[in-house]
Amino acid sequence: MEDPYKALGVARDASQDDIRLAYRNLAKQHHPDLNPGNAKAEERFKTVSAANELLSDPVKRGKFDRGEIDAAGQERAPQSSYRDYAEGEPGRRYGRSGPQSGGWSAEDIGDMFGSIFNTDPRPKAPVRGRDEHYSLTTDFLDAVNGATKRLTLPDGRILDVKIPPGTADGQVLRLRGQGGGGGNGSPDGDALIEIHVLAHGYFSRDGQDIRLDLPVTLSEAVLGGPVEVPTPGGPVRMRVPPHSDSGTELRLRGRGVPAHGDRTAGNLYATLRVALGKPDAALEEFLRNWKQERPADPRRAMEAGR
Repeated sequence: MEDPYKALGVARDASQDDIRLAYRNLAKQHHPDLNPGNAKAEERFKTVSAANELLSDPVKRGKFDRGEIDAAGQERAPQSSYRDYAEGEPGRRYGRSGPQSGGWSAEDIGDMFGSIFNTDPRPKAPVRGRDEHYSLTTDFLDAVNGATKRLTLPDGRILDVKIPPGTADGQVLRLRGQGGGGGNGSPDGDALIEIHVLAHGYFSRDGQDIRLDLPVTLSEAVLGGPVEVPTPGGPVRMRVPPHSDSGTELRLRGRGVPAHGDRTAGNLYATLRVALGKPDAALEEFLRNWKQERPADPRRAMEAGR
């Protein structure tokens, strides 16, 4: 199996942040959902996931660096041999507590051959299954409102992942018992799924709040009136105050990220952007003859900053 450091393309002294970033980039590149039918990409995704699973665990990483486990996370066989037991000072034997006088005992013989053939008559301690790391890409509104997405694992298993409302980009969801199998009756590991949220066409997220630029016509900005505003939960009506300018920010209370758990619902902030479109002849004629009582200079602030 490939060396995990080489699989992720990081140095042996890489920090946990470096490892996490390398894995996220490779997982996005080779994820089976983004490479349907590409067996090579699927195999690569499986390799980098296994490498991340090992190196992101400080205990396992330390064991690998010391040569106690291999790249698959399996313990390496002890490098003992018959010579380790047979060689030594004449008339002395080697037991669990070091050199001892006297002959060989049945316990020593059992330990010797158990070490040579990698067997141990003593019962194995339960070993919990390892946690396995995956990534899942989801739409912006599914992350905000909550959804259930299907994830196909490299081994062919299918998981239905419930994405809670308000899930943020980079958040890791834990599916208990969906990781590696446990040994000697111990529990299975968990599946740790990192969520990647796609950008939206006009919504952006700011904590629990949602922001967007809202185009309005010249007459809506000057005269005011009701306009329809998109929100993550569907369109709502909002009143634009008269004499509103571009850049005016209006708030829709409770129309941001929905409440979930101990988090309250956020707000939606709409920033008005006056869109003229193509002026008609009547508007052009009006502007030619219009004389403002107090002409405004929209570039005054720019001139002052020269």
